[in-house]
Amino acid sequence: MPQNRLATTLVPALLCASLAAPSLASDDSLQEAIDYRSGVMNVFGWNLGPMGAMLKDKIPYDQAAFARRAQDLASAAALDVLSGFPEDSVSEDSAAMSEIWLDWDDFAAKYEDLKQESAKLAEVAAGGDKAAIAAQFDTTRETCKACHKKYKE
Repeated sequence: MPQNRLATTLVPALLCASLAAPSLASDDSLQEAIDYRSGVMNVFGWNLGPMGAMLKDKIPYDQAAFARRAQDLASAAALDVLSGFPEDSVSEDSAAMSEIWLDWDDFAAKYEDLKQESAKLAEVAAGGDKAAIAAQFDTTRETCKACHKKYKE
């Protein structure tokens, strides 16, 4: 009889624990996804801000520094940021709007545009033609803004 009693109490307890575990992992995974996408977006800003400031003569223009930042931006944009936007990851910790998941294909296309334009910026920046760099920077910045206008609070 003791084994039967153990089975009747242990099995339901283990079942409850196993059912609860995915929801706990899910909450952790969602927060990790939010943290991931926020971190990547911070890298974008870390690089875009000084590049813009250089082009607006708010800080001295440094071709080598600009090219490094452009390459870092392109590298960050090449990351799989979309994996940081799992369904139902709207949160007070994030400025991402629910429209992302309502129009996922457009959101993904806008991110693909950012990948392409930031890669072009890195390429143009390596060439050193400041006028061409400024033009491509504006295109890249507008690509960022297009996504923010529609999908960021």
